[in-house]
Amino acid sequence: MTLAVLFAIVSFVTNPPSDAEKYWPQWRGPSATGVAPKANPPLEWSEKKNIRWKAEIPGKGSSSPIVWGDRVFVTTAIETDKTVAPSEPASGGSRRRGIAPTSVHQFVLLALSRRDGKVIWQRTAVEALPHEGTHQDGTWASNSPVTDGEHVIAFYGSRGIFCYDMNGKLIWQKDLGDMTTRNSFGEGSSPALHGNTLVANWDHEGQSFIVALDKRTGKELWKVDRDEPTTWSTPLVVAHEGKPQVIVNATNRVRSYDLANGKLIWESAGTTLNAIPSPVAADEMVYVTGGFRGSALFAIRFAGAQGDLSNSAAVVWKYDQDTPYVPSPLLYDGKLYFLKVNSGILSCFNAKTGEPYYSRQRLESIANIYASPVGAAGRVYLVGRDGATLVIKNSESFEVLATNKLDDGIDASPALVDNEVYLRGRKFLYCIAGTR
Repeated sequence: MTLAVLFAIVSFVTNPPSDAEKYWPQWRGPSATGVAPKANPPLEWSEKKNIRWKAEIPGKGSSSPIVWGDRVFVTTAIETDKTVAPSEPASGGSRRRGIAPTSVHQFVLLALSRRDGKVIWQRTAVEALPHEGTHQDGTWASNSPVTDGEHVIAFYGSRGIFCYDMNGKLIWQKDLGDMTTRNSFGEGSSPALHGNTLVANWDHEGQSFIVALDKRTGKELWKVDRDEPTTWSTPLVVAHEGKPQVIVNATNRVRSYDLANGKLIWESAGTTLNAIPSPVAADEMVYVTGGFRGSALFAIRFAGAQGDLSNSAAVVWKYDQDTPYVPSPLLYDGKLYFLKVNSGILSCFNAKTGEPYYSRQRLESIANIYASPVGAAGRVYLVGRDGATLVIKNSESFEVLATNKLDDGIDASPALVDNEVYLRGRKFLYCIAGTR
């Protein structure tokens, strides 16, 4: 992206100071586009090449790591030997397909050293039996944390929100209740942070809502009910003409709220059932996608976006094929990269016009993908569930630069900082680093 244009027109989640651009403070990076503008990570690696360290993470989690200063933060859910008999699903739930919990779990936030991967501190936020199940590929620690360099906030969904200082001291905690998710598929929306405001989305099979909290105290600033089934998408905060707004992808409607008071600014048609991908925005446009039992991609211009956008010129272009189910899109230098459902089939579009540079490009060595693509130093990193990573050129034509393989399976999205790639596998957290 062109940074001069970016900051003149749209400022992003955390409205990042210069330090934030150097790090990976939240899900999808410093500007929530999937891009690390200051990073120059390695091109090649293997279990025997460019691995600075490899740390075993206790328990299970598919949340992505975040990075600030000399620390990496990651959440996990550790099964204990305390067991209880499985209970009936909560009332109001539909047919259950998720894996039912039978053991009490510890919901943990870890701070690890970027230098050697050693644990600096470990905090158990809460110990509890999950009240309902999760998807067979999911975990009870799927929500990624967020930091501003002073606070690190871990969101465990129905287990609550926990705000720590950078040394692991608990500042506040907040219980938002219990979710009843579709088919007991679990939870996964991450919080968004802008200035002093933390935003969490709570779409489920009960009364859905979006809530804003003061990051310093946990005090509720506003709360708005939503007419939505279960959504796993993370809210995006952008500022258009100096006015921050919160954009949420969902099944019934895509909506934008005023960050100051929660009032609806605009809404458009929803994407698809089981809305998971997070929106991305740059150059005065936002892009929302969905890919379960259908395909939807909307490109919406902020200028003129007010009220109901049905038949509005604010919806600049649409696309109804090959859109992602789990992975979020990558917006990099005016190019929109997105995968087909969860498969290794990639499209790259001109973000402004919707014209394809290429589409339905099959990725060799990668069949299934849950991780969202990321970009830095003119390269795009695509991580498969079997531990393979394809590195391609950020270009209007498809060009493979490297294919890398690790032994661990990977569902979490990468974090890119300096000359490092952080990959959270099912068992290990890897720090992949080139020469400084």
